[in-house]
Amino acid sequence: MYDRLLLPTDMSAGIDQAVEHSIDAAERYDAELHVLYVVDAEAYSSYPADEYVHEFEGLEHALEEAGREAVEDIATTAADHGVATTTEIRHGVPHEEILEYVTDANIGLTVVGSKHRPGEYRRLLGSVAQRVVEMAERPVTVVKTPVDPE
Repeated sequence: MYDRLLLPTDMSAGIDQAVEHSIDAAERYDAELHVLYVVDAEAYSSYPADEYVHEFEGLEHALEEAGREAVEDIATTAADHGVATTTEIRHGVPHEEILEYVTDANIGLTVVGSKHRPGEYRRLLGSVAQRVVEMAERPVTVVKTPVDPE
């Protein structure tokens, strides 16, 4: 049914169930799993960089390296299950980059992780997963992970 699945990751604890779900779906459909991390341009462009002495010590580089580690960890887990993967790091606005990648890579199904949080919190911060679901022209599965109140 699906040849290519996409799992965008933001490295949060809530992504674990989405990882399991996407690997299971890739096995079931004999599909390739694409794992995407988007370095949020708004996060590092609004951060004052004057405290960094060297360009490679900057927040952008740190986010990119953390994202690379995250997608490689997921790819390793998928490989342990016999699932072929493609990994990608992009820079930009997360939901926009995810939707663009869906088109570019001809993704059949996107699996997004989402933390179940109280409504007020969600209204204040919004949600990448919500934007992807609302704007996607292809199927999206949302895997919710409960988050303990802090």
